[in-house]
Amino acid sequence: MRTRPATARTSVVLALLALLVAPLLLPASAGAATARRFQDWAPASEATITPGVQMYTDGAQCTANFVYTDRRGRVYVGYAAHCAGLGEATDTSGCGTPSLPTGTKVRFAQGGDLVSGGTTVGRGRLAYSSWETMQRLGTTDADTCDYNDFALVRVQKRFLGAVNPSVPFLGGPTGLSSEGAPAGSQVYSYGQSSLRPTTLLSPKLGVSLGAFGEWSWDVYTLTPGVPGDSGSGLLDADGAAFGTLSTVAIAPLPLSNGVGDLASELDFARRHSGIKGLRLAAGTEPFSALPLG
Repeated sequence: MRTRPATARTSVVLALLALLVAPLLLPASAGAATARRFQDWAPASEATITPGVQMYTDGAQCTANFVYTDRRGRVYVGYAAHCAGLGEATDTSGCGTPSLPTGTKVRFAQGGDLVSGGTTVGRGRLAYSSWETMQRLGTTDADTCDYNDFALVRVQKRFLGAVNPSVPFLGGPTGLSSEGAPAGSQVYSYGQSSLRPTTLLSPKLGVSLGAFGEWSWDVYTLTPGVPGDSGSGLLDADGAAFGTLSTVAIAPLPLSNGVGDLASELDFARRHSGIKGLRLAAGTEPFSALPLG
């Protein structure tokens, strides 16, 4: 996960942090919003390739955000473009940092930790990287270069029967949010960093700190996103997908996270990836909101 200093904005969240821990350990209850069901997806209870699955690229571990499809019925899993980058953790610009090429092999896994790479549950290849694409296009806008951090891995055909687009524990996504998460609203995520000792801490509840320019949002969650959670998806209060985890801030709110705006990232990918009909796949399981406090 990349690091960047936070802005001087200190609004919204510190008084709410103590309320975030207990709900993470409670069972999820069924939410009112029910996503459209797809007959082609594996049952959620049996699927091994889902949002939140670990993804290994040339030894680096990140977390999947959501599942996507195209006009030809091909299936992709998203994560952060910097997961296939060749720079240091402090290299924040996708326009100047070398990246692995499309076609690079990616491994889906469960249970990876500091000792082992976990159990392989599928394989795919890098099909699109915003970093590689921006370098090819000669993009120079600073905000776009810093916060357009999105990549897609095409799942190999022999593993398609293991895919379900539902977010573990939380359900959803119910769709794609075009408005993001206003400051003070609840947000949800699911990460599987190999640094985290147990998946009991994988579901995350938090609050939005608001927009950080056109391409990014700042959020505070418990537990915070750490290296290995990079790329994981963010849901808004209604269970709609709005962001992808990209950075961890240093100050003035330590361990707050920078989140790429998914609608902007997906629009850029539709225009430049060559993947026709690219769209977010809605979860087959209803979204279950965890109450704040």
